[in-house]
Amino acid sequence: MELIKHAHACVTLTKDGRTLLIDPGTFTPNSARLMAEADAILVTHEHFDHVDETALRAELARRPGLRVHSTAEVAAKLGQQALAVAAGDRIEVAGFDVSVHGERHALIHADIPQAQNVGFLVDDHLFHPGDSYSVPDGNVETLLVPTSGPWTKLGEAADFVRAVRPGRTIQIHELMLSELGQNSTAGFLGEDGLTDTPLEILPVGRSTAL
Repeated sequence: MELIKHAHACVTLTKDGRTLLIDPGTFTPNSARLMAEADAILVTHEHFDHVDETALRAELARRPGLRVHSTAEVAAKLGQQALAVAAGDRIEVAGFDVSVHGERHALIHADIPQAQNVGFLVDDHLFHPGDSYSVPDGNVETLLVPTSGPWTKLGEAADFVRAVRPGRTIQIHELMLSELGQNSTAGFLGEDGLTDTPLEILPVGRSTAL
């Protein structure tokens, strides 16, 4: 399996000639092209930086066979081609085995309702948490770690990595950090900081084998 990092929370996974796209939001400039290339799409929650609804609706209309798996809130907005999933579900999507974990977006403020949020563990290897520090069941080899946003906290992120105990961590959700901020965060969360695992900063457009 290969991972390609796109802007912010968006990644694609490729295996055996098939592509699984996760969280193509409006912060990802090429989200429409990525949707057109995907065999299936996963969306962790309804926020615009994780799903570009306009582009996704257009792609669903263009390809009636395309399926999106997401929360009930997202599925209700997108129609019959979107299938709701929840914690405890296990599905096969475009040749990938996907288990679903977590229920709610991390708390931003008591005055802001918490959206539904699900994390996806792909092939019992890579975990994309969306906007949450929910710890998945089972072993995780590669953990995608959100590093910026109104809900993120370095201390909670460190505890998240410690609880999951992955073999590898890769930064996502980074667009609100400058280059200095990303490197500083990697220092706090890396092997010389609060965890025993280096936090990898994978540039946009780069790929890595998993």
